[in-house]
Amino acid sequence: MRRLIPFCILLLLISCTAKRQSDKVEFDDIPVSRLSGKELSIAHCSRCHAFVSPELLAKTNWRDVLPAMGHRMGIYSNGYRPDSLFDPGLSGSIVRDANIFPERPILAKADWRKIEQYYLENAPDTILPPLRKSKIRVGLKHFKYREPSFSHRPSLTTMVKILPDHRGIVFSDGKSRRNILTFLTPDLLENYSMRLESTPVHFYEKPNELYLTTVGKGVFPTDAPNGALQRLVKNGSESGYKLESIAIPDLRRPVFMAYGDLNQDGTEDVVACEFGNQTGQLAWYVNNGKGGYEKRILREKPGAITAIIKDANNDGLMDIYVLMAQGDEGVFLYENQGSGKFLEKRLLTFLPLNGSQHIELADFNKDGFDDIVYVCGDNADKTPILKNYHGIYIFLNDRKSNFKQSYFYQLNGAYKAMVRDYDLDGDLDIAAISFFPDYLRYPEESFIYLNNKGNLKFDDYSFPEASRGRWVVMDAGDMDADGDIDLVLGSFVYFIPEGDTTGLGKKWLSTGPSVIVLENTIR
Repeated sequence: MRRLIPFCILLLLISCTAKRQSDKVEFDDIPVSRLSGKELSIAHCSRCHAFVSPELLAKTNWRDVLPAMGHRMGIYSNGYRPDSLFDPGLSGSIVRDANIFPERPILAKADWRKIEQYYLENAPDTILPPLRKSKIRVGLKHFKYREPSFSHRPSLTTMVKILPDHRGIVFSDGKSRRNILTFLTPDLLENYSMRLESTPVHFYEKPNELYLTTVGKGVFPTDAPNGALQRLVKNGSESGYKLESIAIPDLRRPVFMAYGDLNQDGTEDVVACEFGNQTGQLAWYVNNGKGGYEKRILREKPGAITAIIKDANNDGLMDIYVLMAQGDEGVFLYENQGSGKFLEKRLLTFLPLNGSQHIELADFNKDGFDDIVYVCGDNADKTPILKNYHGIYIFLNDRKSNFKQSYFYQLNGAYKAMVRDYDLDGDLDIAAISFFPDYLRYPEESFIYLNNKGNLKFDDYSFPEASRGRWVVMDAGDMDADGDIDLVLGSFVYFIPEGDTTGLGKKWLSTGPSVIVLENTIR
């Protein structure tokens, strides 16, 4: 038996070597194009997303990005498609079956070299981080900072929601193997907490039940369909809720839900943003009136991150605005054609470097038509550098659903902006958070309040405790039922800022709050 072991190993090695030789990617049978490097880049890269100019990243950044681009074209450094491109288990199988990373190259080696040369020769050696033209004002004159004594440290807050009727707030903590949904009283004391099997990311309450969107075993990228829309009901005479049923199972990393009657049958349907990772989809789920839902796919691509249900063209049918991230970034309008059909219309297109995060609809020029507030700043990718195009945009509507950029506020790592009349002066202000601010030079930009001065002019403010947490989620609402809008911010400190010399990371881990409240004191 002992003599057979080396022989078996030898056979295995021969078999594997033969397999790898047969699997090796070859360029030889692909004809070389006469196109230039730029023309090839436009032709190939634009199949997945808007064309990115070399000048937007430094040479060092492109050396990290180009191999990832090559993988999408079947180009691998050692000639083989590495298994490391695929997650273990079902997530990796889904990506493999989707042929995201082809086994064989789709262009000649000489053409790929032209693309690499084009980017590396035309990219700058360095890109300086953006400088602020003026200092952010510190001090919110009609907001009071409140911090609960209760917290889940280190905080991994994945959702926060203000409960109506002066009932406090609810937030979730998404630690691995320890997902908790916590309800706080209006005095910010723990009312009760409940353990969950999956990480909550979205909360929607009805009179007798609540719908909880759970993303799976943590918020990190995956293509496994481990997410769900859960239906919970009151737990009898005891505090809290209990799981009644899984309303919609097998969702691929859902990050947002929108609710509304899309087919005019008197029941609420659901639009699910299944962000996924390499794969994903945007779908709406028809409420069958019996507690179940039937799936209708709108867009079979990853990256759906925000959806808004609203009648865009005043025809009496509810339409869907959607923000797509993850490569082919943009704002889309799905116009309701009736009979369960929707017509896709692209309203805005953004670069894949934008890191699109959030949209809201608001009428800034008071012409009766919704404008788009767009937020971008996700830097959890291969280019974690400060970018001068990250921030808050306002696109004005020409009354025909054509949108033109009319305002931009540069905010490093911007993650969310909520438009409300916070000071009750009759115009719309903006509260925003950043998950990737410039903590070294401008830590106060982790929260920004833009006070509307009219004609798309805003004064920016922050608050002294802005760097107490790393704000990833936010909600706005009248928490104390006094007629003005309060804010709740949630902190997620799993990621410590790269190269952090501020000491903030250690403070967050040991003393940082899960959530904080900015109580509006104007009333």
